[in-house]
Amino acid sequence: MHIAVVVPIFQEDKNIAPLYERLEKVTNTIKDIQWEYVFVNDGSKDMSLAELRRLAAQDQKVRVIDLSRNFGKEIAITAGVSSVNCDAVICIDADLQHPPELIPQLIEHWKQGAEVVAAIRVDMEGQPIVRRIGSLIYYRLMSKITNLEMAEKSTDFRLCDRKVIEAFRQFTEKDRLFRGIVDWLGFKKVNVEFRASARKEGVAAYSYAKLWQLAVSSIMSFSLFPLKLTGYLGLIISITTSMLLIWMFFANYIFALNYFTPVAIFLVINTFLFGVVLMGLGLIALYIGTIHTEVINRPLYIIRERINFPYPNTDNMHDS
Repeated sequence: MHIAVVVPIFQEDKNIAPLYERLEKVTNTIKDIQWEYVFVNDGSKDMSLAELRRLAAQDQKVRVIDLSRNFGKEIAITAGVSSVNCDAVICIDADLQHPPELIPQLIEHWKQGAEVVAAIRVDMEGQPIVRRIGSLIYYRLMSKITNLEMAEKSTDFRLCDRKVIEAFRQFTEKDRLFRGIVDWLGFKKVNVEFRASARKEGVAAYSYAKLWQLAVSSIMSFSLFPLKLTGYLGLIISITTSMLLIWMFFANYIFALNYFTPVAIFLVINTFLFGVVLMGLGLIALYIGTIHTEVINRPLYIIRERINFPYPNTDNMHDS
């Protein structure tokens, strides 16, 4: 059997060597599997590429994909899993918060018939409360408004069988969520829990702005609920304002109560409805923007260099 470990790299020069050593320690205990480590350098500006070249020179099973610029983690993972030809792929982050020591457990479930073995982060040392609450809201929202069976606190740390990766390669959208697409495919899945340690070196690549952008794009990719919500909100507001107008008519002209002037009420209602219209237009604009990106049909990524790949390029993108 042949398994590839895919690692997206962005500004992780201090973590590459420790990760490699831990991978070696774990994989050397599993004798019946041929291993390769695929590191995807996603436009790092630090010494990450130099460190990867050093490892590739001393170990032929270390493969390196150097992207021409920073395309984002989801695209880097796509580049990695699209470049291998093996029986299974394990995706893992380079920040050492995904423990390589869990790999034997992932493989055991795979050997027992699971086609996807996903690692679920039940806790993370030192995680900011804002991120913890945001993560909880995101997964609850995704489970309610999409048809995905995505476990809370799911991660990209997972093993995918060859058939899963072959199906994944058929997807062409630019705004993508790797774990979301894998879960959408519906293959037989097993979850394994782990506790993540605090990051020891470097800083998290995902800022709050990038996390927000990822959340919005993933929700839009898997659900039309935001557009439907606008329609529902417009219906509720229309009913509410109609009832209010009826009350105004009776209050002013039948009962002569004169609580509010008609002009004041009209201005409030008109302003509120104008805000709803703008919100609806904004949501439509987001979807139109996504359509525009897909229609342009640019390559997902550009590869500057491939190191230690013994077999021809198997992905459907472009080398520069």
